[in-house]
Amino acid sequence: MSEAVGGWRATVFNRRMAICIFTGFSSGLPLYVLIQLIPAWLREGGVSLTEIGFFALVLMPYNWKFLWAPFLDRWELPLLGRRRGWLLLFQLGLLFSIGVLGWFQPGSQTATIAWAAVLVALFGASQDVVIDAYRREILPDEELGLGNSIHVQAYRLAGLVPGSLSLILADILPWDSVFWITAAFMVIGIGMTLAVSEPNTERPPPMGIYGSVVAPFKEYLQRKGWSALVLILSFMFLYKLGDNMATALATPFYLDLGFSMTEIGLVAKNAALWPAIFGGLLGGGLMIRLGINRALWLFGVVQVVSILGFAVLAASGAKLWLLALVIGFEYLGVGLGTAAFTAFIARETSRMYAATQFALFTALAALPRTFANASTGWIVEQIGWVEFFFLCAVLALPGMLLLFWVAPWHRNEAAGA
Repeated sequence: MSEAVGGWRATVFNRRMAICIFTGFSSGLPLYVLIQLIPAWLREGGVSLTEIGFFALVLMPYNWKFLWAPFLDRWELPLLGRRRGWLLLFQLGLLFSIGVLGWFQPGSQTATIAWAAVLVALFGASQDVVIDAYRREILPDEELGLGNSIHVQAYRLAGLVPGSLSLILADILPWDSVFWITAAFMVIGIGMTLAVSEPNTERPPPMGIYGSVVAPFKEYLQRKGWSALVLILSFMFLYKLGDNMATALATPFYLDLGFSMTEIGLVAKNAALWPAIFGGLLGGGLMIRLGINRALWLFGVVQVVSILGFAVLAASGAKLWLLALVIGFEYLGVGLGTAAFTAFIARETSRMYAATQFALFTALAALPRTFANASTGWIVEQIGWVEFFFLCAVLALPGMLLLFWVAPWHRNEAAGA
């Protein structure tokens, strides 16, 4: 018993887990600026729900990041090394591209804001490529479940800045100040990049541009085969589809119900954040016992059921206590499901080509957030909020069915297997 406790402490209390906190925060901040702060800013500026829904298309770099990931695997910048050099470049880009957003006016410069947001997404997606590879390289297999869970929860913790603090500040400060204050939190990621060391891992062999692009995909096919690849890619697209759609227009949804910016900042965002963090950390701990496969089943069921809570909220109206309850339960399911899903993705990658393979899988997982979410505003205006959330719950089911093939319950693999 004492050996088990000692092993648990060694897994949790180490420098690698601390690094995962900082990688998660730095990775999450730009995405939450795009999906939480910008929609609220646009809605307050009089932009329609349909236009805000189409703003999901600015996230396209997150879907296409695997195209330039091979170059980040193969080449490095001077001074800081292969991973840290690229990280610093992208994080500085995020600091300035987020800050300048507030210079524009939502009502008259919507197209300009869209292009500026694409630049934020490009830097954010590129940062994710390097961060995911770095995390895969420093974590031993037995720490993949917990390490990725901690990363995901820190990722969500970053949402407290643009999704809560920035919204509260927007009631008392001009938007240009709000965006620069939000951007300043990228200093946390920059500090991490300068403080950590470059991972000691096997490098891809020297090769030309064609070989650098093809080698990561060839390695996966040799290891898994075509049929497994098709199933895995289908699962990664569908598993989070309903969940991503249900939360795509969360802030405009709360505003349409009649909640103020301050109420959303203080109640809705905190009710979403802390259950998601608790769920993710709980999920990371449970994966040590359950393994990733069974975790995907159990946490996926909670995730599907919790989506229905939004339908109840939409039918009941602006009640703060119900808002906190529904969102808390829904994001508990989100935290659990995301923890298992991210660990599953990490397990599928090799260390040598971590940046490219991780980028491909996470890019595919982000497709629903981009293409499906782009239509969410139109769907809501056609059928209403209640029916929309029922639709999201139904769309979550195909991903669960694919678990029979990609993560069978009876194959109880350890989290790092």
